[in-house]
Amino acid sequence: MADINIQRKKSSPSPWILVLLALLALGIIGYFLFRPSPDDQATQPALPATSAAPVSDAEADAMARATPPPADGTGSNAAVADMAAEEAPATPEELASFAANEADSPDYGRRGLHMLSATLGELADRADLRDATVSERRNDLTSAISRTSEPNASLRPGFVAVVGLLQAMQQKAYPNLEKPVAELSEQARQLTGRSTAADQPALQAFFTRAAEIVRTLNEPAS
Repeated sequence: MADINIQRKKSSPSPWILVLLALLALGIIGYFLFRPSPDDQATQPALPATSAAPVSDAEADAMARATPPPADGTGSNAAVADMAAEEAPATPEELASFAANEADSPDYGRRGLHMLSATLGELADRADLRDATVSERRNDLTSAISRTSEPNASLRPGFVAVVGLLQAMQQKAYPNLEKPVAELSEQARQLTGRSTAADQPALQAFFTRAAEIVRTLNEPAS
């Protein structure tokens, strides 16, 4: 009787092994394709060792007002640098001294307007004066001041915005200032918006009265 040679059927590899091998091959290819080159690593800035402490909204606002923009000392950048230097809030005495003694300055109108804007902006942050109307008028003044650095820009919108903010603060807490602020508003409407020699007397009268109003605003509200 003949011997029958029986061969066992070889088992095929598990499909999961093939899938794992394919994924491994794709991972190796992806690593070599997307890994950063040594040049990229050399140019990547180093991360700081520690993270900065969070800054509150009040601190950020104070830093934004106190930090002047960079300037190269020429052209429009110099004008922006000058504006930033003039934006420090002034005391009533400093405003009155400027009004009385700097009238011959060729930039008298713009400088006085920026001093007033910075001073009133600080007053508008006081807890007893801060409300929606005061904040809105302060934003109007900031917008008007930002346009005074443009060539041939009129200063009149800035003066009108100064009076608008003063009226909002007066109505908030200083009823006794109603008449002085109304008179200052009339003066603002009569200004030409220029800072020529012919305009200096009217500008001086405006700044002098504004300094007197600011002096009262620096006193506690009744």
